Amino acid sequence: QVQLVESGGGLVQAGGSLRLSCAASGSIFNINAMGWYRQAPGNQRELVAIITSISTNYADSVKGRFTISRDYAKKTVYLQMNSLKPEDTAVYYCYVRLSQDYWGQGTQVTVSS
Repeated sequence: QVQLVESGGGLVQAGGSLRLSCAASGSIFNINAMGWYRQAPGNQRELVAIITSISTNYADSVKGRFTISRDYAKKTVYLQMNSLKPEDTAVYYCYVRLSQDYWGQGTQVTVSS
């Protein structure tokens, strides 16, 4: 059993910053990847950023504004979001790939103009 607990979402004005955290717990032996996806109303869930032991990848829409990082000892992944835009408004989901994929419950990020 694997649990993912997200925190850090909220309401912020355009140009502001937020930091999301996601802590994984349970039967975790080998983390292949950790990351963040988001889903805005009426849209499909999309990749925001993902980090493995050898690489990081970002959606083009967030490059230069968002930074993903991890603390493997704490089994935690972070997403630092700067220069937020109204179009970043979405529910953000934490993602962990072990032998299978696991998802967090989602945290709302709302950016007002």
